[in-house]
Amino acid sequence: MGAWDELLAVAVSVAREAAELAQRSRPSAITDVDTKSSKTDVVTAADVAVEQLVRARLGELRPGEPVFGEETGGADTGAPGQVCWVVDPIDGTVNYLYGYPWYAVSLAAQVDGVSVAAAVVEPASGREWTAVRGAGSWCDGVPLRVSDATRLDLSLVATGFAYRVERRERQAVGVSRLLPRVRDIRRGGAASLDLCAVAAGWVDAYFEHGLSRWDWAGGTLVAEEAGAVVRYPGTDDELDREFTFCATPGIAKELREALTTAGLTGL
Repeated sequence: MGAWDELLAVAVSVAREAAELAQRSRPSAITDVDTKSSKTDVVTAADVAVEQLVRARLGELRPGEPVFGEETGGADTGAPGQVCWVVDPIDGTVNYLYGYPWYAVSLAAQVDGVSVAAAVVEPASGREWTAVRGAGSWCDGVPLRVSDATRLDLSLVATGFAYRVERRERQAVGVSRLLPRVRDIRRGGAASLDLCAVAAGWVDAYFEHGLSRWDWAGGTLVAEEAGAVVRYPGTDDELDREFTFCATPGIAKELREALTTAGLTGL
């Protein structure tokens, strides 16, 4: 077992326990809700409790390694060559609040800002998405591979929308321009799972503007190891630095051009 496989084992163990806590505490957690960037950007008591659990377990299993999380922050990268853990305690909190089962705990180990091991666990279904850089990605132990789509007009594309009204309005205009050029659009509400869906071939591509590191750290590795073309903030000078892009190779170039034409890469 290599060093990154050891990191995966820790990620799976901790994310699995965190997912169990999220699911178990949901009935009481959704009665204690606050907001962050806007009235639609919610945080529940479970978001905070789950992140606290993750930090505690990582402190026991990987002492001295920094943790960067959505709810309590921290350094977003460690020292050069050091492992840094990136956690989204509940990705898809609005879905969690409503009981819509598309939400997950996402936990990734990064070195120098690059994800090397990741676990994305769905509390409602128990489904586990995992990946190790250079070794592949899996859903419940089954190897993943992106779709073989080659025609954009026959491709199913996922996306997400910002919480702030001004950006949502611009995104809506752009999506209306893109829609005639693809098979259809899907909006699941949890970036980590949308990225995993590309890895599984459930959708052919996913894009979103304005994601944070905790949103994409786990899912991009799952998708990349399944063969997807992946770009996330800081990896591509041709795209807006806040843009995340993930597609099966056969449509990647054409989709990028279509997104640019639709005005969706610089919002």
